[in-house]
Amino acid sequence: MKTLTIKDIAELADVSVATVSRVINNNGRFSEETRKKVLDIIEKTGYKTNYMAKSLRTNKSYTIGVIVPDISNYFFFSIVEKVEQVMFEKNFTTIICNTDRSIKKEKAYLELLESKKIDGLIVISGAENFAFPQNEIPYVCIDREPIDKSKTIFISSNHYKGGYMATKELIKRGSKNPCIVYYNDKATYSKNRISGFEAALKDENLKISKYSKLKSDPLSIDMYLKKILKGKVDSIFAINDNVAMDVLLSLNENKIKVPDDVQVIGFDDNINDKYMYPSLSTIRQNVDEIARNSVDALIKLMNQEEKPGKSITIDVELVLRNSTKIL
Repeated sequence: MKTLTIKDIAELADVSVATVSRVINNNGRFSEETRKKVLDIIEKTGYKTNYMAKSLRTNKSYTIGVIVPDISNYFFFSIVEKVEQVMFEKNFTTIICNTDRSIKKEKAYLELLESKKIDGLIVISGAENFAFPQNEIPYVCIDREPIDKSKTIFISSNHYKGGYMATKELIKRGSKNPCIVYYNDKATYSKNRISGFEAALKDENLKISKYSKLKSDPLSIDMYLKKILKGKVDSIFAINDNVAMDVLLSLNENKIKVPDDVQVIGFDDNINDKYMYPSLSTIRQNVDEIARNSVDALIKLMNQEEKPGKSITIDVELVLRNSTKIL
């Protein structure tokens, strides 16, 4: 059987070779009718692109890297899964590197990806102050703000708005003494969520007391919660859903009723939130929008259709379940 070439596909579709190339690479201008016709012929004939020859011809590897700090984290996993799916649809291979929040591993993976001649990189850094070691590879940062945003496109949820919404909702549902609980206050997203919490208290004329903010860790959360509850804290905004799970577990073990005695709202909308007891109210991040914006931004950077230095903020949504009171 004859091996088909891109020229054969062009002749069968009655279009130019350049048009077939644009359709295959999903790059450039062509009508939806033309795209469907070309893709139908490719599917019927079983035509496959010779990526090695294509790579040599275009000086591209058609491979991107993704740096992620914790692939077991539901939010990070969801983004990476969606990024890989969208990049595959665009004929790119994705190399996923899980750093376990190790700066040493992160640097090692960056060097490895550079040696692989990747075309672009999506970074969710585990470092508090992320700085990319070189400037040649186009890259997009998600959620973790880099030291120098002028060299990248930064994409993030509206963490400030989420913190503000969560706190206002607790107050709206009767809370007089809200508290924010967190394990890490160094990351950009943490700072913005804390700022949103503080702004909501200010707007509601509620004072920030020594019981209003609690920095803890998973092992000490039970002890610290007992201390703040003595200060008549009646609601908790957990800075993420993992913290919220620890909070709910501690409250349940200490026979503190949720939401009657203490209301709880988290942040992320993890898959387990609806199955917890009680089910967790939370702030939902739009994973699909974050992933698609990240892919679109990276492809534009790689094609030099976009300049770095831009920030994109994705909206968030309040999801109410049983850990907050019914109005």
